[in-house]
Amino acid sequence: MGRFDGRVAVITGAARGIGFGTAQRFATEGASIAIVDLDEAAAQKRPVVSS
Repeated sequence: MGRFDGRVAVITGAARGIGFGTAQRFATEGASIAIVDLDEAAAQKRPVVSS
């Protein structure tokens, strides 16, 4: 059971860098995430893996 089970997180700037790392961490902690970035193509290419 993760800290964010059943919660939704909107991560801005999640196509790369700190935003991407944050999205990965929230996903592994159980959150459903929405990846938001100005670079739509890059945001769609980067899979976020959850455990």
